[in-house]
Amino acid sequence: MFKEVSSKVDFVKLEKEILSFWQKSRIFKKSLELRKDAPRWVFYEGPPTANGLPHVGHVLTRVFKDLFPRYRTMKGYYVLRKGGWDTHGLPVELEVEKELGFSGKPAIEEYGVAEFNQRCRESVFRYVNEWYQTSERIGFWIDMDDPYVTLSNEYIESVWWILKRIWEMGLLYEDYKVVPYCPRCGTPLSSHELAQGYATAEDPSVYVKFPLRDEPGTYFLVWTTTPWTLPGNVALAVHPD
Repeated sequence: MFKEVSSKVDFVKLEKEILSFWQKSRIFKKSLELRKDAPRWVFYEGPPTANGLPHVGHVLTRVFKDLFPRYRTMKGYYVLRKGGWDTHGLPVELEVEKELGFSGKPAIEEYGVAEFNQRCRESVFRYVNEWYQTSERIGFWIDMDDPYVTLSNEYIESVWWILKRIWEMGLLYEDYKVVPYCPRCGTPLSSHELAQGYATAEDPSVYVKFPLRDEPGTYFLVWTTTPWTLPGNVALAVHPD
């Protein structure tokens, strides 16, 4: 009745056996079928971009994305787990620019905006199979057979409908905010996009002596990594101690 348990457990083999059992027995789908009349708990995955390969960071986040829906399923809820693909964003365009050897917007306009957009649409699904395989291998339960895709007209229409409703509820307002801006791309950047260009570099720094007017021969020693700002300095902020 029970399989013999070896003292030398092959965890990889054990995982694959469990995954195979889940797949052949349709365990994920059965967990939904058994609770179709139960209270709903809906999970929409913050979608990955499939123009890049999954990595260990995605495994970590998907552990949490899997943990909470499983808990709700165990509590008796019908848990809709909707997968999706993020097909918008500057990283997608930059990736295609690299492939085409472009260095800026003029090259895109010369190539043709419509043609460039089509290349972007094609690139965003480049590694879909790898994402499917990784999701299955780590045991991540998600409905990827009917995903939402951010470039589809249905999704875009839904976003505009939501914005319209927010506007009608008086929750939208005009304001000002300092944001990173890319002069090359001609667009504001998110903190994530800005961090993608981060690189460790050696920068000049200097020590400067500022003499005290009332105590000749006494100085404040200041260290700065922005020596080019020194001509504009008008005061020192000094702690009393």
